Parts: sequence; C-alpha cells; structure tokens
Amino acid sequence: MNYQSLIVLTVITGLFALPTYAQPEEQCPPQQGVALQVLGSGGPVADDARASSGYIVWVDGKSRILIDAGGGTFLRFGEAAASFADLDFMGISHFHTDHSADLPALLKSGYFSARERSLPVAGPDGNGTFPGLETYLQHMLDGNAGAYGYLSGYLDGTGGLPALVPFEVSRNPAGPVTLMGNAQSEVQVDGLHVPHGIVPALAFRVRIGSTVIVFAGDQNGDDPRFIEFAKSAALLVMHMPVAEDAAGVARKLHAPPGVIAGIASQSGAKALLLSHFMARSLLDLDANVKLIRSNYQGRVIVADDLDCIVTGA
Repeated sequence: MNYQSLIVLTVITGLFALPTYAQPEEQCPPQQGVALQVLGSGGPVADDARASSGYIVWVDGKSRILIDAGGGTFLRFGEAAASFADLDFMGISHFHTDHSADLPALLKSGYFSARERSLPVAGPDGNGTFPGLETYLQHMLDGNAGAYGYLSGYLDGTGGLPALVPFEVSRNPAGPVTLMGNAQSEVQVDGLHVPHGIVPALAFRVRIGSTVIVFAGDQNGDDPRFIEFAKSAALLVMHMPVAEDAAGVARKLHAPPGVIAGIASQSGAKALLLSHFMARSLLDLDANVKLIRSNYQGRVIVADDLDCIVTGA
C-alpha cells in the first residue's frame, strides 16, 4: 500500500487526520509549458509500492530531460507515455541502485524507438569505491566484457543505436559545471557535486527559458554552495528519507527536515517537492512536513509516483 492509499484508508476509518499538503496537477504532460513528472518517489527498500528515484521534465508536451533511473522507473517511464526519442539529456545523480538500476532497461527500450541522434548523459566521477560515469557505462555496455554488451552500440553509435555522449563531472571544480547548453540557449543544465557520505553525487539545475527546476539529489545539505545553486528555483526537489533526529550514517547521507526547510527558505525556491520515501520515513511524514512548513513559506508538495507539477509557461 502506498502512502496515498494509506491516507484514503485513514480517512475512512477516522484514525488519523488528513494532512493538508499541496496537491499536484491531475494531467501530465500539459501541451504547452514546463512540467515535472515523478517517475519514482521511493528509495532503496521495496516496501511501499513506489519506484525508486526518477524524474521527467516535460517541455511543450515532450519528455526532454530524464534525471535518475532507479528501480521501477522503466515501468513508470512507459506509464507516463514518455518518449526515449524525445530526450535531450539524461542525468544520473550517483550510482546507488535506487538511482541507476533501470538505466540499461531504458536503453534497451530505446532500441525500439526511432531515435538516431546522440544522447548526452551526465554523472559523477569515481572514487575507487564507486565508479565514475564512463567506467559505469563501459562495465555495462562494453562489447567484450560488459554486462549488457549486446547494447554496445550505445558506446559508439553502431548497430542502429544512438551514441551516448558521456559528461563525467569531476569533484575538482569550485562550483557548478554546465552540462548542456549555455546562458543563451532555450535549455541549460548545470551540475554540482553535493555531499552524500562517501558516494560521489550530483545535483542538477535545469533551466527552460526562465523556468528553473533544481534536483538536489541525495545529499546531507552541509555544503553552502548548494543554496546559491538552487537560488530562485520555481521548483526545488529534495529527498527526505530520514527524520529530524537522524544520526550516524543516515545523517551523513541525507538532510533532515530542518535542514531541507533551511535550504528551501534561503534559496528562495517558490515550491518544494519532497520525495525519496520508504515506509519507515513515511511514519514521521506529518511531523516532518509540519516542521518544514513552520520554517518555509513556499508551496510544499509530497511526491507520489507519476505526480505532475506544472512549473512554468
């Protein structure tokens, strides 16, 4: 049972009060304008009927940008009627399975699309424990030793497959790195390394015209550079898998609600989408959202799979 089903049940039984969260739009995608659709609002535990992390940015009815491809997003991608042929950019925030496991499935699905043009894909560099993007793609797609070597055409554009164009983001730059487009382009995507324990991880800033959507990814919120990175976003997507009293490894990996509220408020984000839940993190959802609302004045939305949020025209 997912959380929306739980809410329906609790209203019927009268055991709990219904939370007053801002609701997403009912139809996706709009034929005009910019919208974010949640492919997966869950985490690494298969216990709440949610897909793992994944998001689509729609522009004028077309699925232009994919951020993350965790387990279950392959199914949600199809349910959303997204098109692999329409994608202009893919970003993988880091190489935990709940953010990357369905990428080969999506690539195989793309084999059956009419796509011919290359596809930019960005991800973090490696650190010995975790691979960088280029090593990850080689281990997955290399024709001789890759786990899915039969899709090796994605490395060089052979076999009727479009070539992936990898952009591996180094941790050395002092600030954001432009991954696609520029200030004069209709679409610009920037990346920034964010602290996620020992795991190299990225946040993404997507600008379409004057509309900015920022994906915080998995991070503990301790790097002040991210506040500037997220300045004046129309929508800030932040992951909230831990409670306010999180400690130890959990706190090194993820920002608690109070930190999320501080980042949203200081960045001036107009709306905040909370995502990346598990059954255990939903137990404290009401209290965590209340804490955020007391410290952040913008619109707060609690994500569920396939939710759609219209962010700009």
